[in-house]
Amino acid sequence: MSLAHVRETGHHGFSCCRGSSLVAGSTVVGGPLARARIVAVANQKGGVGKTTTSVNLAASLAAQKNRVLLVDMDPQGNAGSGLGFFAPAEARTLYHVLLGQAGFDEILQPTEVESLQLAPSNTHLTGAEIELVSEMARETRLKRSLGRIADRFDVILLDCPPSLGLLTLNALTAADGVLIPLQCEYYALEGLSHLLKTIELVQGSLNERLTLDGVLLTMFDARNNLSHQVVEEVRQHMPGKVCETVIPRNVRLSEAPSHGKPGLLYDASSRGVQAYVALAAEVARQWSLPGATATTTTATTTTATTTIAARSPAG
Repeated sequence: MSLAHVRETGHHGFSCCRGSSLVAGSTVVGGPLARARIVAVANQKGGVGKTTTSVNLAASLAAQKNRVLLVDMDPQGNAGSGLGFFAPAEARTLYHVLLGQAGFDEILQPTEVESLQLAPSNTHLTGAEIELVSEMARETRLKRSLGRIADRFDVILLDCPPSLGLLTLNALTAADGVLIPLQCEYYALEGLSHLLKTIELVQGSLNERLTLDGVLLTMFDARNNLSHQVVEEVRQHMPGKVCETVIPRNVRLSEAPSHGKPGLLYDASSRGVQAYVALAAEVARQWSLPGATATTTTATTTTATTTIAARSPAG
């Protein structure tokens, strides 16, 4: 679905999403959550900023004093490498959890960011979809395993692969909400209707509580008129569904993964990192997370930067 199609028909494909587009958590701001809010970061298109969003949103939420778990559901393992963890071939990973050979307690890894833990993956995860195809209740493997640890975290982010296969289906079945990164390009909406149809099917048969938590506009280039047009048209045709925060294209943000660090540890002052800190403040309020205390982007950025810097190794 292109922007031209949306412009001509007015169709944006969000009829499947029930209730409020940005659903808060179950307790008041500042109080402990009885159970983590589980959010799938999903879009079957590649190169839209899913892993960048997962890693940097997780780090920024953790810097707000939230207890965060990032689950790497992509066999490429990029969420893990973006946090400086590379799962060796013999390591216990998400693959073993989904196959019932390990629990999350056996695979969780600490990170340089206090209060942020990682459930890593590696290429073995590719085989999980094939090995699970004949298993009963294969779509609920992740949901059952996360249910055993969900009370230890405030938020769990699921970094989905660029597909709508069994791994993403497990994520949607386990999640309370979906955050959809959408790049500021002409064909931004292409394929989105397929994802939304999948969400609708999951709602109807596997996870009736699943909601759309928001569409996140990424890779915004202020010098490019098309980027401005995309933002305007997506907001116009998806009222109430689009995050206020827009993530810009940013060199420092794109460099950070090659150093095995989230943006906050690599260059906390960069525009891209500050945008993710602002996004963390936005969703923390919407999800009623305990860390939702800052009232301005500046205050949030300062708090997060100070928290991370205190733990960042010299140099």
